Amino acid sequence: MDAVRVALLREVLAGTEWPAATRRFAGTLRSSVVPHGGGLLLVGTEEYEPWHLAAHLVDESTWSGLPELAPTLVRHRVAPGDPAQLAVGLGRIEAAGRGETLLVVVPRWPGEGLLERVHDARRAGATVLSLDNGDPEVRGLAHEALSVAGDDEVDLDTVQHLVSAAAGENSAPVPRGRRRFRDRLSRLADQLTAPPPPRW
Repeated sequence: MDAVRVALLREVLAGTEWPAATRRFAGTLRSSVVPHGGGLLLVGTEEYEPWHLAAHLVDESTWSGLPELAPTLVRHRVAPGDPAQLAVGLGRIEAAGRGETLLVVVPRWPGEGLLERVHDARRAGATVLSLDNGDPEVRGLAHEALSVAGDDEVDLDTVQHLVSAAAGENSAPVPRGRRRFRDRLSRLADQLTAPPPPRW
């Protein structure tokens, strides 16, 4: 989702908790990976792999100048011919420890196997964050959780877009002589969405 659409989405959600909640969660995510130089692991459930969130975080890491935001996508099933970036299995969670961050995206019940691995990673010192459906077991394992219930104004996919966008934009500006592309794009979005000046 590009910056213009994110800005419009935030405008639609103004007056709800979501713009502030997703920015707060993104700030926690950033502050847990940047000081450690990365180590972000991203995992979903057996039925749901957070491909889009992984891609958006990679984009945000590039645009913001924070390579630490680029995650390693951990998959439940890895095929023999998968490329290296898609060949990281659940054993990677078992090896997680201090200085690493595990972001769990759980739209439904994650299954005992994943919960046990996440619990072990937390006990080994990894920071656990979750985007979830409010499941108490998942929330109980997370240091920071953002839950989306069935009756909320947004769905989990929308929240993932808002979190990934906020993770990149909340960073300190990269020193440059010229304005950053995102700054120019944000200014353009403001101009496009502003009402026309009155004609007297």
